[in-house]
Amino acid sequence: MPAWSRPLEVERLADGGADLDFTVPLAELSGLRLGRASVAGSVHGRVRFGHEAGVAVAELTLNGTATLVCQRCMQPMELPIHSVVRVGLVGSEAEIARVSDDLEPVLAPGGRISIGELVTEEMLLSLPIVPLHGGDAGCGAASPAAGAPGRGAEATHRPFAHLDELLKR
Repeated sequence: MPAWSRPLEVERLADGGADLDFTVPLAELSGLRLGRASVAGSVHGRVRFGHEAGVAVAELTLNGTATLVCQRCMQPMELPIHSVVRVGLVGSEAEIARVSDDLEPVLAPGGRISIGELVTEEMLLSLPIVPLHGGDAGCGAASPAAGAPGRGAEATHRPFAHLDELLKR
């Protein structure tokens, strides 16, 4: 079992002000595989634990590259990941009100959470629901008009173009 997937004791780490470095292969995060056909690449970073106003806090810094499949051309595309997020870790939904407004609440049932779960939460918020290359320049799929030389707007099939003439008869 990789170190990033082991549940950690939140209060113990927060009390000690722990800093943990990690590298997580995105393809191994089961929470990302459920909603996306394919996610590859990896992120590395650091998580710093502490306390603020009686709540355990984790500051998560992520850097890396996610490789997704463009839903337009079905070719791989790389998406850079650079993120810093601060979360308040609570044991139950009843404790969420204790988390200050400048922190995102994250459930750590039983006071335990893994680095993989923290990374999964951030990736779900950061990655696009429908990955697409930016514009036509990055996309491997050529539009039909662009792929046919010498064919422009006149090649567009317009089935109702002459409907008004038929209705006049």
